[in-house]
Amino acid sequence: MTRKTIWRTGFWLVLAAFLAWDYQNSAPVDLRYEAPLIAAGSGQAIQGGHCSMPD
Repeated sequence: MTRKTIWRTGFWLVLAAFLAWDYQNSAPVDLRYEAPLIAAGSGQAIQGGHCSMPD
């Protein structure tokens, strides 16, 4: 194996490990509270978006 191949393989292993860790430690996304994609850029008021929810 060349040095470049080792670095490339290491990068993908670290990236895959990070994504697996993030998936395991993140709260699931609740799609009911996300703004609908169809409203993006339409000027329509967002209701139930994560930034408009009360704490």
